[in-house]
Amino acid sequence: MMTMSGERFLGALTLVAVALMLMTSQSMAQPREQAAATTPRPEPPAAARPLNFGAQQDKINAWTVGLAAGLIEGAPIRLASEMARVVDDGENLHVLPIVTRGPTENLNSLLYLRGVDLAIINSDSLEEYRIQLPEVRRHVTYLLNLFPSELHIFVRPEIQSLQDLAGKKVNFNTLGTAAAYSGPLIFSRLGIDVDKTFIPHPLALQQMKKGTDDMAAVVFITSKPVDAFLRGQWEPGFKFLPVTYDGRFEDYYLPAALEATDYPGLLKPGERIPTVAVSTALVSYNWPTGSNRYQRVARFTEHLFSRVDKLQVAGFDPKWKTINLGATVPGLARFPAAQDWLDRSTRKTAETR
Repeated sequence: MMTMSGERFLGALTLVAVALMLMTSQSMAQPREQAAATTPRPEPPAAARPLNFGAQQDKINAWTVGLAAGLIEGAPIRLASEMARVVDDGENLHVLPIVTRGPTENLNSLLYLRGVDLAIINSDSLEEYRIQLPEVRRHVTYLLNLFPSELHIFVRPEIQSLQDLAGKKVNFNTLGTAAAYSGPLIFSRLGIDVDKTFIPHPLALQQMKKGTDDMAAVVFITSKPVDAFLRGQWEPGFKFLPVTYDGRFEDYYLPAALEATDYPGLLKPGERIPTVAVSTALVSYNWPTGSNRYQRVARFTEHLFSRVDKLQVAGFDPKWKTINLGATVPGLARFPAAQDWLDRSTRKTAETR
């Protein structure tokens, strides 16, 4: 039988053994933990490493182009959005269509607002800057004549000529629209002083129909045909007045016509009403050649001109089908990169013949 002192001795040995085992396990584990903490992890490939915040900003902004387009309900903002879809090239080209208060605001943004490289304007918007910025044409160049916006002067039956409108109430649509800017300018050139109103055209047309509020005429400046004249029911005598294109309009305007095929319910077969049209154009600020901003617009031009056929299919605005890349814009010089593209295209066509 083991004595009490023997039992105490064995117990002490057991405690020492347990302590040694714990110390051994800790000493074995410690190098593993140290190794895990000190062993370098493999670096991800450069392409997989995220850019820092500043670098990401620079990368996104490097090929971003700001395009001042116009009112949200207008045709220009729709065309701008369609261009942005077609020329998009990820990090290599990103177009931001910008909603503004109209074509005159677009030109103002192009001239003075940071971040705006391109704008859709009516060519006669330049007239507003004739006094405050006489050299305005040196600051603006055009890429593309998008479409003509025809002048429509629609009158009540008792009005027989432009001179009959003198002193009468004529509506030019709401402020910010092409009609509200170009309409009074055209009437000034015609030398006819009218009582100008700026209310929504649907309201003015109703007043004309009912013969209320002395509304004698409405002035639309937009690409034909206009739905209001196609779908509306008009009594005999309601008509468009002719406007003769002459030297008073040579600086910003083009000759145009409203034809029976445009408005079969208002014009007789074969009838043709002469008028004038304002060029709605895609323009750029005249950035110095070789500058970063010039290079952005040049890349946009290359993408747009090379892919314009993609805009001429179902699902896009029908106006793209009538686009002529070589059409000029009265009063402006063409953006150099756009002219270069056209010259290359002409040479290529000639070489394949």
